[in-house]
Order: sequence, then C-alpha cells, then structure tokens
Amino acid sequence: MTRTEQLTPLVEFAEVEPDEDCICGGCRARRRARLHAAPVHEGGHAAARSVRRRAAVLMAAVGTALGGGAAGAATAVAAPAPTPSPGGSSSPRADTPQGEVSGLYGDSPSARSFAAPRASAAPVTRAQIIDRAQRWVDQKVPYSMSRYWSDGYRQDCSGFVSMAWGLGSSQTTWTLPNFAERITKADLQPGDILIYNNPSSPQSGSHVTIFGGWTDSSRTRYIAYEQTSPTTLKRSTPYAYWNNSASYVPYRYKGLSTGGGGGSTGGSGSSSTAFPGAGSFGPGANNAHVTQLGRLLVQRGGGRFYSEGPGPRWGEADRRATEAFQLAQGWRGSEADGIPGKATWDYLVNGKGRDIDGGTPLPPPPVNPPVNPGTGVPAFPGADKFGPGAGNDWVRQLGEQLVRKGYGRFYTQGPGPRWTDADRRNVQAFQEAQGWRGAEADGYPGPDTWRRLFS
Repeated sequence: MTRTEQLTPLVEFAEVEPDEDCICGGCRARRRARLHAAPVHEGGHAAARSVRRRAAVLMAAVGTALGGGAAGAATAVAAPAPTPSPGGSSSPRADTPQGEVSGLYGDSPSARSFAAPRASAAPVTRAQIIDRAQRWVDQKVPYSMSRYWSDGYRQDCSGFVSMAWGLGSSQTTWTLPNFAERITKADLQPGDILIYNNPSSPQSGSHVTIFGGWTDSSRTRYIAYEQTSPTTLKRSTPYAYWNNSASYVPYRYKGLSTGGGGGSTGGSGSSSTAFPGAGSFGPGANNAHVTQLGRLLVQRGGGRFYSEGPGPRWGEADRRATEAFQLAQGWRGSEADGIPGKATWDYLVNGKGRDIDGGTPLPPPPVNPPVNPGTGVPAFPGADKFGPGAGNDWVRQLGEQLVRKGYGRFYTQGPGPRWTDADRRNVQAFQEAQGWRGAEADGYPGPDTWRRLFS
C-alpha cells in the first residue's frame, strides 16, 4: 500500500480543527467553545456554562467585525450531513445542536432570569407566527448555535421557534414545552410546533419544527418551517420528520391569540388580515383561515358555490368560489387556479377589485371521466390532458390519487388543476415502483399508468 493510500481515510474522515498557533479571534473563540462544549452530565466542568457563554459572545462579536454573513458561516457548528432514507433519497438528520437558555443577543444580565421559563406568555396570532418564520426563510438566516440574528434570537432550531413565538428569550427544545400545551396530530394548525427531545444527547440530538399546514389529504406530509444547516428552510416534510418520526410531540403556544389569525378555538372574533401562507389552503387543509376565506368569498358574491358552510375543511366549493373571484379580477391561467395567494387574499380582506356577479365567467363544474363498466376504474381521459400547460380537473384527480397511493412527496402544495413538475415527478415515482424504466417511466400518465393508479 502506498503512503497516499494510507493517508486517504484520514483526509476523508478527519475533522479539521483550528491551528493551535493561530492567533486570530475567531480561531481562539472556536477552540475555547469546543474545549468547554461538553455539558456536566457528559463529563464537562461545572464552570463550563459561563465559559461557553463568554465564548459564544466573543464569536458573535468577531463575526460582526468581520462582516456578518460570511463570518456566520465560518463560526457556525458543522452542518448535519444528510443520511440516506430507506427509499434511497437523502434527508436531513435532526441532530442540529442548540445552545442554552439565553436572553436576547446572548449573555446579558437578564439572561439568568430565563434559566427558569417565564410563567406568562405574550399573545401572538397564528398569522404572526408564520409571518415571522417566513421572514427568516426570506432572509436565509445562517444556522448557528452561538450567533444571534439582528432580532436578538439565537440562530438554532429552538431560537427560531422562540423568535416566531415572540418569547423574548432563546429557549431550548427542553424548555419550550413550558410555554405550550401538548396537543394531538389531529389538532395541529399553522403556528404549532413538533418537538423531538433525545435524552441520550439533550443538546445535540434534539430538534423542533414549526407546523405550516398539511400538504395532502392523507396528512402524511406537512409544510415545515425549521432552522437547520445551512439556512432557515420551508419545505414539504413527512410527518412527523425525516427520522425519529414516532418520537416527535405536537405542542401549541399558550399565548396564542384566538382573536386574530385563526386562533385555536376557531371562534368568530376578528381575524388577521395578514396572508397566512399557501399551506393554509388546498386539499387536506382544515383550519380557521379556510373558514375566513369562505366568508369573505360569500360577501363578494361567492355564496352560490356553497351548499353549506363555509367551514374550516377545504372543499371543492372553496376552490370554485376562489377561482370565480380570481376570474372576476380578469386573471387567467395560473393566476386563476382556485388557490388563494397573497394578491387574492389582499383583494378579499381589503375589499379591493370586482365582486363575483352575473357578468363574471364562472369556472366549469368538476368533470370526472366516465367509469369503465366492470372495473370501477375511471376511463383514461387522454394523454393531451397532462403535461406542461395543461390545466383541468383530471390533473387534480390524478394528483389526489397519487397522494392516496402514497406518491405525493413532491407536492409542496396542492394537488391542483394546473400541471406542475411535482405532478410529473410523482407520476414517475409511481411508474418506477411498477418496475418500469426509460420511456415507460417518463412521468406522463398513459392508459396503463392510469389503470394501475386507479385500480
């Protein structure tokens, strides 16, 4: 064996530490933080907590002096590497490390008062929680357990939730439940959270995400807002998470305001005018925002589409009424797909635009293909109904059946009537599951794909 071959494993697997003789502030702070990182129960020194705090503040100060984002990437803890899922795809690990309970911007004189969580909780609406979470997504806040963002909160998973809930301090996954009440999967609504606490590795093995709404009617996937490496993410996630799924526990913030943004009681109080996010609407959605949408549509002339309600569970009446309102504004194509976006919501809550009236072109009623006698399988409507530019109810029916069969993982919202690449990728996954390859698994449904999917 050559010397190069002997060294290869070391080069591939060794973790690179700062040089011991490097005198720059960043390297000194990193060596010091890592030296005192071990908690007491894992053999660390009892004084390590205060030392870790001072090291974290020093690292944040050095990062600010060196130029913000670039320094954040240099001082952040190493990113959790993806681990293969049983299906062969990569999904992130949930072992993102987190810091200790701290005040805003880190080690301040008031930080010690947060060692025991506050008894009271500041009121906040669901819409405010999602808006705050989306702000970090938009700003691409770098992940770090030692740095603090411009709003004062620590840039790790529990600091992210503390920010979205407006706690005034950066908590941990172990202390967040003190601000919340435990709920069930069936109770989950946007703004609630899912926590996994790992007793064998409390600081490095635990994780928390913010629930943003279901993505499918089977409730197997949801929109997750989370702070993980390299930056804040919003993505479709299998329930409850990519791994340790059975150990995640749903919680609801105790200070949730029921008077705005669709509170947990779903009462009839005044609702927030802020757009709650696309994840609040579409097949499988069941929340107060759907009720609010329906009532606004009825006020604007959409009552003809509802035989009962409106109610919190998304239905075809909500889609058709939304599409009719969009058509009344002169919108066409993807702008009139029946799913409310920011513009549709703004027009509704602020009384803008035209009402749905007799001159409005109404969306056609849903059309289902005839059922083949003896098989119960809907007749294949033709290949021209699917593919780029297609928009019809068969696309929606295809997507909903893919979700029922367990092949909806590429949807981040919907399914809907407008053909997207998510439809193609889900169809392709179904075709490959049949053992088909090449042209037989191109992601576009033909008669055989349709028959197998609906049988």
